[in-house]
Amino acid sequence: MNLNWEVRKQFSGWAGKLGRPVATHSDLDLDLCALFELTDGRKGVVQALGNAFGALHQPPFIHLDGDDRTGAVSSGENLTVNLDHKHQFRRILVFVTIYEGARSFADLHATVTLRPQHGAPIDFSLDECTVPSTVCALALITNTSGDLVVQREARYLVPQRGVSPQRTVDHAYGWGMNWTPGRK
Repeated sequence: MNLNWEVRKQFSGWAGKLGRPVATHSDLDLDLCALFELTDGRKGVVQALGNAFGALHQPPFIHLDGDDRTGAVSSGENLTVNLDHKHQFRRILVFVTIYEGARSFADLHATVTLRPQHGAPIDFSLDECTVPSTVCALALITNTSGDLVVQREARYLVPQRGVSPQRTVDHAYGWGMNWTPGRK
């Protein structure tokens, strides 16, 4: 899975007939993340926050390649699931959070592309958001009779005041994890 976004270039002066300044989101930082649950009951999160980048060849068999804090990295952020260990996954929930720079995904021009082992890539355009959401659950991957089945979610969640996006996703999908504040 790949997350990419573009930071709007700042224009001098005013834009449009209504005289509104152009929003630039120059401090925008999005994060690609995944909650996982293994068949042995272990649960966790793969994300840049807290340096929880995961690992491909040992549990959780999911790896985040880096943290693009600017939107300027052409390769974006990439989350890889090691399918050699698909029998060890119970479920994986892929989601994106706004770490800073915006209060909603609306008009952010961010895209996540899921590239399955077989089949065409699936694109998620995050700017279709119509609520003040800082977290979007994209895809729920479940182990069904030994096959990993991808279900498109595209579900924008609105965290309650003081509740993290991660905890909001956890609650919405019944992961039941204990959360502590992390540092980027």
